[in-house]
Order: sequence, then C-alpha cells, then structure tokens
Amino acid sequence: MFAADQASQRLGIELLEAAEGSALLRMTVCETMVNGHGIAHGGYLFLLADTAFACACNSHGPVTVAAGADVTFVAPAKQGDVLLARAEERTRYGRSGIYDVSVQRGGEVIAEFRGRSRVIRGVEE
Repeated sequence: MFAADQASQRLGIELLEAAEGSALLRMTVCETMVNGHGIAHGGYLFLLADTAFACACNSHGPVTVAAGADVTFVAPAKQGDVLLARAEERTRYGRSGIYDVSVQRGGEVIAEFRGRSRVIRGVEE
C-alpha cells in the first residue's frame, strides 16, 4: 500500500518499520510545509500521522480505510525538523479498529493522533 502512496512519497515520508498492527515513519519538515506563522502547517502533521495509521491498519491484509480520526497538536514543528510517527494498534473488533499515533521530534511529543479504521468488504490488496 505505501509503495503506491504518491502523496506521502512526494512529501518525502519514509517507512522505517512495519509490523502487524504497527508502523514507524519519518518526515522532514521542508520549506513548503511551513505556514504564515513560520511553523509546520497542521495538515502536514496530520498527513504524516494518517499515513502511519494507514500502514498499521493495512498490515493485516484486507484493504482498510479511515472511518474517522482526530489529532491533538502539543507543540509546533519548524522547517528542518525531523519527525517520527509511530502507529500502534489498540484494538480490532469485527471490521473495525482503533490506532494511536504519536508524532515526535527528537523524543518530544508534538502531536497525538487517534484513528478509527474500517475494513472494506470484498476488497483485497
């Protein structure tokens, strides 16, 4: 799935680790990701976390999509910051699941994301 994700790859997002129910991704905040306040636009932080979530929830095989997600921004990121997003499965039940993603800069949490997944019936990778 990640190999076909042009949006994430064009932003320089790298998949560092993938296991069943988890994933670790890295992204460097570049000049085009900074807003008028001189900090990373929240949409890019959400996208990084959402990509980690997608890798984790699709690790089981059937095509899985987001049913919903929310993010809490804890601290700003700036141009040049290297961010890591670690996704961890909390639970799966039926066709649904819950995943938490922590986005960090140098060990400091800058955002927390919770995603809710849903397996698409009859669609295989």
